[in-house]
Amino acid sequence: MAYNLELAKRIWAHLAGLPGVSEKKMFGGVGYLVNGNMACGVHGENLIVRLSAKDGEKALALPFTRPFDLSGKPMRGWLYVEPAGWATDEELLGWLQLGLAYARSLPPK
Repeated sequence: MAYNLELAKRIWAHLAGLPGVSEKKMFGGVGYLVNGNMACGVHGENLIVRLSAKDGEKALALPFTRPFDLSGKPMRGWLYVEPAGWATDEELLGWLQLGLAYARSLPPK
């Protein structure tokens, strides 16, 4: 499956050079990790954001979000954000900051 390269470039423009941040091809897309922990990524046309289980449940009430599910069993705290939810740089940066904050809260891998 191809993924949105323009979104990947936009994300990397915000994350490149941040301490501990790396880019990794995964799940048919690309993921962005902080100290080995997934923060966000791109799958198809969607942004993926990883949050705590509690914050993920709250975020699913927001427009343009749905559970991240590759196998028929959604992953708690992980969600897709559809293109309308990250159209502006301000919207994208808001989601990236949430994912980065959660990934930074986890022990390094």
